[in-house]
Amino acid sequence: MEAAASRFFGSTISRDGPFGSGSLKCQHQHECSPVVQCMRDLVSSVPKLNGSRTHISSSESLKATIPNKSVAFKDYHGDVNDYIPLLAAAIIAVDKNKQQQEVSLRERSAQMKRGRLLENDLVYRQRFVIRSYEVGFDRLASIETLTNLFQETALNHVGMSDFVGDGLGTTHAMMRNGLIWVVTRMHIDVDRYPVWGDIVEIDSWIHGAGKNFIRRDFMVRDFTTGATVCRATSTWAMMNKSTRRLSKIPDDVFAEISPYFLDRHVMEDDACQKIVKLDDTAMYVQKNLVPRLHDMDMNQHVNNVKYIGWVLESVPQALLVAHELMSMTLEYRRECAASDIVTSLTSPAPSESSVAAMSNLKELGPPDIGNPVITTKGSLHYTHLLRMQDSGCEILRGRTVWRLKERFSSSS
Repeated sequence: MEAAASRFFGSTISRDGPFGSGSLKCQHQHECSPVVQCMRDLVSSVPKLNGSRTHISSSESLKATIPNKSVAFKDYHGDVNDYIPLLAAAIIAVDKNKQQQEVSLRERSAQMKRGRLLENDLVYRQRFVIRSYEVGFDRLASIETLTNLFQETALNHVGMSDFVGDGLGTTHAMMRNGLIWVVTRMHIDVDRYPVWGDIVEIDSWIHGAGKNFIRRDFMVRDFTTGATVCRATSTWAMMNKSTRRLSKIPDDVFAEISPYFLDRHVMEDDACQKIVKLDDTAMYVQKNLVPRLHDMDMNQHVNNVKYIGWVLESVPQALLVAHELMSMTLEYRRECAASDIVTSLTSPAPSESSVAAMSNLKELGPPDIGNPVITTKGSLHYTHLLRMQDSGCEILRGRTVWRLKERFSSSS
């Protein structure tokens, strides 16, 4: 028992102690009876929990744990068998405190990482603080920031569900079938962009979209005022992980996810509005866009949020100073690998204001943040295309609508 106590509490054995069988030398180099030293080290080594040290309060409390024994804790020299209950109680106390500490840490970690389920566990809600590295020169969050938050919300939602397999939204049945999720379409309407330090609250839920697609919707609100910040809807399909081809939803996968469907639409889908395919006559072309390593996601292809950045690469930077995206529709046609080189094309929609605005911007140099170009007070409509630079294969078609930022529209 003494050897075990020595290993447990990190003390050293002195063979010439008062018991003959060896006593423990404490960290202060004082000769102590084995259990006395164990108990002393116990009090000093019990972990802190919630900022306060848990300890054995007195010898009286120890007496209470051992009925019918009168214990003078500081100088008790009875039979070694009498120490066993004391040592057992001490070890149990340490173990209990360690378990409580681990549970407390897990709970705090879960609270920081996850949101909560509402409406019969069909709606997931999570709050986010807009960080300084998520805003631009005007302190406003970017469209990429919002879509990254959508992705984080979706993954955390699935992570709280019973059917989750690997934490990436893949269910157990999907893993058996070698399937992963891929986004095929996304539409976003932004009422206003949050600023640095704002707290936003995102609700998300899923429902069916035909036989082989799943729709996920998002509602973003300002946590302080409750005002709507943004609404978005996305359509997801399944891809075979080996062949990289889209797949039908197997019956066993549908059986796993269908109990979580909520028949609610955050907006009407505009799938019937066809996005025109651009060609080499596009007004703006940006070539040689190459994925970087951190653009790849855990499914081994370029993350869908990166495509948004590539779309904006061919938008005149002078336009971005005084204007902001109010609506974006993206149709994902093909995944992009690390070795691909991408070309981005942008043209104004065939409306007089958009064509005139883009024509005026065409000859401008770098954007002037202090003196932005304002070509029109109305909304501007543009069409976009991402394609493989070598083969010309489509990666994405897009449509955007822009408006003057609030401070410029009020001053103009």
